[in-house]
Amino acid sequence: MAVFSFPDPASHAITIRAKALTFDDPKSLVLLERIHLVAPSDATVLVTGESGTGKELIARLVHSLSERRDGPFVAVNCGAFSETLIESELFGHERGAFTGAISSQPGWFESANRGTLFLDEVGDLPLAAQVKLLRVLQEREVVPVGSRKTVKIDVRLVTATNVNLEAAVRAGHFREDLYYRLNVVKLSLLPLRERPGDIGPLIQHFLESYAKRLRITPPALTDAALERLHAHSWPGNIRELENVIHHALLVSSGGFIDVADLQFSALSLAPHAPAADAPVVAAAANPSRRPRDIAEATDALREAIVDLLELGTPRLWQHIEDTVYRSTFEFSENNQLRTSRLLDLSRNIVRARLAQLGILKLRDAGEPDAADASETADRRQA
Repeated sequence: MAVFSFPDPASHAITIRAKALTFDDPKSLVLLERIHLVAPSDATVLVTGESGTGKELIARLVHSLSERRDGPFVAVNCGAFSETLIESELFGHERGAFTGAISSQPGWFESANRGTLFLDEVGDLPLAAQVKLLRVLQEREVVPVGSRKTVKIDVRLVTATNVNLEAAVRAGHFREDLYYRLNVVKLSLLPLRERPGDIGPLIQHFLESYAKRLRITPPALTDAALERLHAHSWPGNIRELENVIHHALLVSSGGFIDVADLQFSALSLAPHAPAADAPVVAAAANPSRRPRDIAEATDALREAIVDLLELGTPRLWQHIEDTVYRSTFEFSENNQLRTSRLLDLSRNIVRARLAQLGILKLRDAGEPDAADASETADRRQA
């Protein structure tokens, strides 16, 4: 079993990112072989996959297998910056370029010189920044905000996204020419449920890792617990698996982990399989309206649309779209980042739409959520 992880996994304790990756499943071995083929080149790489699958770890592996491995690896979350700051963060700025720019500051491209720059959530880049990024890739130079001088750079770019960039291009939210520039080499990272051969090694890795941090002997898993772990669909992917194992070590006793020690989040449950340990308060609130599965919920949605049609609702599609945004934002407890992930849209698109609906003020729409700010801090520490 070979596990690839961050240089100091303990320093990334509070993060939504996967902190370990293994290549034991046959599908993962195919991906690893492809990584070994493309890593030695300087080709731009686009990593795709769901949240928590390990996209940044793939980028770090590409860097470690390249000729740039002795250079810096810089990771930047594009969704963590407002539109007013993203350009200065990426390309740098001169003193006095804007209010608060008390000194010149190099951008992430310069910081990654002779190394690799990893742009996570690249689909969240606003269109103005996309134009400048395209020019950087074409000219291999950056122009800091407030400057007229170019700065030559020698950087390999690896980007990642959990949104469908092809759909974003068709919708006019992502530049087609930039998409082709980024998609020179595409590495598709499958969700954990589609590479079951990786689950066992990851379980063992997290057992040993957290047992060491807790200064205890790694407990053994009962057959029932192991079967339950392998049967779970892992919508939260590797990060969810890590959380479940961490919790199990904290509450287990007698040197064994049993099914009762496994805590799965209610948010991670398959729609057709409610958990035995999940609270039933929400379902009991209005049982007559609570759908039992996706098919039933879809039927209810179809009936609601027919009702709106019979009422002659003006601008029907606009009304439905507005309702989807409002409902998802409320379901996400007013968290923009979570809303964007649930809708599979970039955070900038969601932010702009919520502002149009008057849910967010334009001034507030550019400010990161607390979850974004926490993740930004993790990126800077990385």
